[in-house]
Amino acid sequence: MSGVAVPVMGDSAGTGAGRRAPGTGPAPGRESQRSGCRTDPLADTIGSVTQPLPTAVDALTELMAGNHRFIENMREHPNQDAHRRAQLAQGQRPWALIFGCADSRVAAEIIFDRGLGDLFVVRTAGHVVDGGVLGSIEFGVAVLEIPLIVVLGHDSCGAVRATLEAFESGEMPPGYLRNVVELVTPSVISADRKGSRAIEAVVAEHTLNTARLLTTKSAAIARRVDEGSCAVVAMEYALSDGEVRVLGTVPDGLAARTVVTGQ
Repeated sequence: MSGVAVPVMGDSAGTGAGRRAPGTGPAPGRESQRSGCRTDPLADTIGSVTQPLPTAVDALTELMAGNHRFIENMREHPNQDAHRRAQLAQGQRPWALIFGCADSRVAAEIIFDRGLGDLFVVRTAGHVVDGGVLGSIEFGVAVLEIPLIVVLGHDSCGAVRATLEAFESGEMPPGYLRNVVELVTPSVISADRKGSRAIEAVVAEHTLNTARLLTTKSAAIARRVDEGSCAVVAMEYALSDGEVRVLGTVPDGLAARTVVTGQ
């Protein structure tokens, strides 16, 4: 995949992989719509309610291209008109599933420059996993046959910060906030064992752990991944510049790299 470096799962050294400075030109695989020329071969098919679903490679490429447009303030706002709304009245065919944090600053359709019917979005505080989340994701991959799951974390995550504070003080928050903290705590412990309690290190660890957890907890998701019909990618969004970077993939190693990058 041109311009996108995808480290294997757990490769924390790859935290800068695939990053491009703002203002360095159009996203891979296409020219800006402002130039009047679109070279992306998926431009007329991806997001279609009648065309076959793209591969995980194509879906990830399109997400990264949309994020680049968002960074450069060159958004196209695809599939957001009345015609698209009418197309979707009888059914949906999303091509990527985004499981992310409920933070109001990390709206998937905006940061990836997509529209109605493109993305199947599941969100919880700290992207914590429970039965409802697993059921929703299983619906996406088993019923809708979505080829790509993205676990989307972000820097300065409030759920991670609250968990770090509870971990260090020994005092749990009240109400159901306790449930969120309890579900994030294993990632804090894991990062701590690796030598860091810095919030950004824990955010990356938690995003990677969540991606792994999906295939550990759900036989349906694991089966789709094992068949090669679905890939899970852990990604992190930067609040300041809007860039999304890839942290790793499920499964680990060359098999996952082949599924996601086509190499």
